[in-house]
Order: sequence, then C-alpha cells, then structure tokens
Amino acid sequence: MPTDSTDARKINRLEGAGGCPITRNADGVWLIRDYAAARAALRSPDTVQAGLGVESLDNMPARIRRPVLYRDGPEHREHRRQTARFFTPRRVDESYRGVIDNLADQQLATLRDYGRADLTDLGFGVAIGVVCSVIGLTESRPGLTRRLERFFPEEFGSPGFTTIDGLRWTWRQARNWSSIFLSDVRPAVRARRTRHRDDLISHLLDEGCSSVEILGECITFAAAGMVTTREFIAVAAWHLFTDQPLLDRYRTAGEPERLAILHEILRLEPVVGHLLRRTTAAVELPAGDGSVTVGPGQLIDIDIAATNTDRAAVGDSPLTVCPGRSRNDATAPVLSFGDGAHKCPGSTIAIVETDIFLSKLLAMPGIRMHSPPRAGFNDAIGGYTLRGMIVEVDIPSSRRARSNDL
Repeated sequence: MPTDSTDARKINRLEGAGGCPITRNADGVWLIRDYAAARAALRSPDTVQAGLGVESLDNMPARIRRPVLYRDGPEHREHRRQTARFFTPRRVDESYRGVIDNLADQQLATLRDYGRADLTDLGFGVAIGVVCSVIGLTESRPGLTRRLERFFPEEFGSPGFTTIDGLRWTWRQARNWSSIFLSDVRPAVRARRTRHRDDLISHLLDEGCSSVEILGECITFAAAGMVTTREFIAVAAWHLFTDQPLLDRYRTAGEPERLAILHEILRLEPVVGHLLRRTTAAVELPAGDGSVTVGPGQLIDIDIAATNTDRAAVGDSPLTVCPGRSRNDATAPVLSFGDGAHKCPGSTIAIVETDIFLSKLLAMPGIRMHSPPRAGFNDAIGGYTLRGMIVEVDIPSSRRARSNDL
C-alpha cells in the first residue's frame, strides 16, 4: 500500500492541498472541500444550477425552452425521468456496446496503419461517435470533428461588444453555433420529422421542441459527453502507461475490475473540477460535529478535486490509485459525475466506452507512449485539457515510413 505522502495525480490544478472544509471568501462565495458537505449541497432541493453561463439565460425569451443543464425543479426532474431510458446500464449493453466496439476499431485503424497517432484525437473520435448515436446526430455533413474543435477550443476568449477581442469571440461563437446547426442538427431534425427514431432528438421533437431548442440540448450533450470523455480517456491512458503494475493489472483483469480502476483514476482526476450551485433558501451543511448555514441567494463553489480526496470519505492514501479501496461513505468515482438532480446521466456510457477503447488500445502489439500530453486548463469548469499525447505500436517495416508523416 502506498504511503499517505504519495501523490499519483498527473494534473497540477495549482490549488493548495488541505485547507478548511468549508470557508467563505471575500466575495461571499462558499468554498466546499468536504465530501459530506458537498454531497449535501448537491442533493439539497434548495440549491440550483449556477455558473456555466446560466445567469445569461435570464435574458432569453421565456418561450424558449432552456437546455436541461440549466433547468431545475419539477420541469427538470420530469425531463430526466423521461430520458433516463437512454442511459441505463441495460441500454448501454444492448444498444451502445456494438457501436463503441466499431468506433474504437475505426479509430485504432489509424494507429495500426501508421504506427503512431495522437491518442487525444483517437479518443475524441470515439466520444463523438458515441454521443451522436445517443442524441441522434447521424445525418451530419463531413467535418463534425473540426466543427466541434472550433466550438470547444483549448482556450476560450470572452465574447463582448466593447473590445476588438470581444467582438471577434462573439462573431466566432455565432459562426460556430450556425455551422453546427446547419451541418448537424438541422439534417438530423429533418430526418426525424420524416421518420421517428429511438433517440434524444426524436424525444425532443415529441415534446414540441423547436430546432433551435434542440441545438441547445445537442451542444450541452456535446460538452458533457464528448469533450469530457476525451479528457478522461487521455488521463486514464496516461496513468496506465506510467504505472506498470497498474497497467499489468488492467490488462489481465475482468471488466468489473477494469471499471474499478477507471473509477479510481477518475476520482483522482475529475475532468470537472468545480461545480457551482446557488441557494434558493437557507441550506444546512454538515461541518464536523455541527453544521454551517448558507443563506438564500448565495453561491456555493464545490471543489471536486478536494472532496474526492477527503480521507473521511475515501480512506487512507487518498492521493493514490487504489481500486477497491475501503470507503466510509463514498461510491465509485465519488463526486466526479456530480450528485443530486444534476448528476451526469451518461456516467455509465462514459466509463464503458473508455474501457472498451483502452482495452483494445492496450492489446495492440508494442503499444507505448511516445510523448506525454501537454496539460491546459478550462477555467469555466475548473477542469483540464490534454493534447498531443502520442502513442506508438509496432508495425511491419513496409509501412513504417508512413509514420514519419504524422
């Protein structure tokens, strides 16, 4: 068992370790680093979604339906109830495993042919295909990957109308919204108006959603399912390539143990590092032997990277990868997928597709990491971006020269 001083994390979030479990900063924001308090805040019926631009939606006409990410209360619960069937473990087994298998094979064919590839690109290709299958974006024009990369760049600017940079980012994002709508969403909507399918877009049409409202939902799912899964595939592979005992264990394990390893890596390296909530009434949060009262209308910032390494919840050696660790009050990746009303519905899909892809990748002859990824940060979610992770495999000498083109 590793010592408690060992820190296996790859991502340096530039935040100090330790700190008070619950504090209030000079701006009046409550910062939570305690697992029990964080879970209580996420599960409270008196907190609602905050951050991620939710405040800007107040200026939208009331007749336009907000994407599910930005809704709360009975409307949100009903939507989640009606769409839960798309994300059940049974649905994953029956409808998505075959899709994921094929997508993984298609992406890894590039690596097999050239002997070298950027793993972050391969993982993104799998994530895009899986989410498109769930949503129903199956009539897209060529170039979807490029459109998504433009919509979700490594570094975001700040749209606005008072500076040149602000105007440039406003125009850029308006163009990107239009591009995805015209090339991906509108063709899918038209096809499903003609013939109903068993996917999310068909369900939204049944609910009377307009094409613009469906575009908002599709972008939300793209961010939640495509972008975050790409980062997790990369960070999980990074851990496995640099920890030989863990790699050997993953390669020889059955699926339940492999999933436990991935859950543990995600616990240490949550893709979304901060979740924001705003209180609508006074909320009592556990704090040691007592409690702390957060008044109505106040902002709560939950530090997921800290809550996931709370020793009281996950046990000893909280900064190491210990699949199957004995936990006091936590499950799987703890709060990496959130909790409460807005807990990620696609958590099962994300873990299964990561496992299928990595299992196939790590079975390739001579697979190795040529260069580790470069890490960047997404301030909007307190998350990370990993790019440029080059992997190699053994290829016949007759095809080796082509790898030099990458």
